[in-house]
Amino acid sequence: MNNKITSHGTDVPSTNKTKRIAIYGKGGIGKSTIVSNIAAAYSQDHNVLVIGCDPKADTTRTLYGNRLPTVLNVLKEKRQATVDDVVFEGYNQVMCVESGGPEPGVGCAGRGVIVAMNLLEKLEVFSEDLDVIIYDVLGDVVCGGFAVPLREDFADEVYIVTSGEYMALYAANNICKGIKKLKGNLGGIICNCKGIENEEEIVRQFAQQVESKVIGVIPRSELVQKSEIEAKTVLEKFPESKQAEFYRKLADDVFHNEEFTVPHPMDIEEFEEFFRGFH
Repeated sequence: MNNKITSHGTDVPSTNKTKRIAIYGKGGIGKSTIVSNIAAAYSQDHNVLVIGCDPKADTTRTLYGNRLPTVLNVLKEKRQATVDDVVFEGYNQVMCVESGGPEPGVGCAGRGVIVAMNLLEKLEVFSEDLDVIIYDVLGDVVCGGFAVPLREDFADEVYIVTSGEYMALYAANNICKGIKKLKGNLGGIICNCKGIENEEEIVRQFAQQVESKVIGVIPRSELVQKSEIEAKTVLEKFPESKQAEFYRKLADDVFHNEEFTVPHPMDIEEFEEFFRGFH
């Protein structure tokens, strides 16, 4: 285990405690892209575990280079799963897990998260020599399964990915309601830009409204799609690019963040008024 992260060429001592991060957001907002790229950044100096908690099971595709067998599917095929059945080594030795979910329209989509967490605990995966654990979690905190990383104390800090679009912010506000109810620690809002007018300002104002902050801004880039076509992260495919540096900076800022709040989400009327103020 290393004692420093050097994303910017600076040596900063880290604590011995595992950094346990949950990243939430609306489906399709780009959580998986952010999770996989910051995991790649951390892997340069740290032992990293990524747990995909989205039923689509695509979080680790760009880290592993292909889709993984999910915990739910493995347990369907064999009663006694081993670590090797569900934990796979990806880019730069990042450990990868996908919880999976039932077929669309069948059962609770969050069930895979519950089953996966229970199995990983049983297999003592969390007792490994890990520096960073990152959970990629769908923004539907209404479903109990998706609240597991917070409710069961698997994660210590939460970040929300959003753009300046209405539905992304609406979901982010709802996630804040779940975090507040579970008394979670919100570390900040990540603006994953979609290229709309005044986007960064909209997201910054939203963060202020819920009593948080913008911890990172990731600009829109064609390098993301070019990387994902080859099932690679931007850091692997285009390591010298400016886009890769944006992910490294975000990883660094999250790693060293010490400012957390219990958010104060807006009610629906406040949210509608807030959003109309920009249009």
